[in-house]
Amino acid sequence: MKRLLEFLGFLALVQGTGGLVYEITGRLRWGITLRWGVLDGYGIYASIALIVLALALFAAAESRRPG
Repeated sequence: MKRLLEFLGFLALVQGTGGLVYEITGRLRWGITLRWGVLDGYGIYASIALIVLALALFAAAESRRPG
């Protein structure tokens, strides 16, 4: 379970960082925040939320017992 939380945290971190880089610079046009039409106009907020989610997943993975 710890590995799964770490993997999901990594994915959320990569997607959030990629979306934030795109919103700030206009480069690196990929990621989940660009694919969902619902998030039009809210790309920065969605990217920040993904980064916060990644940090929460990493914290949850750290609190799990090994094994």
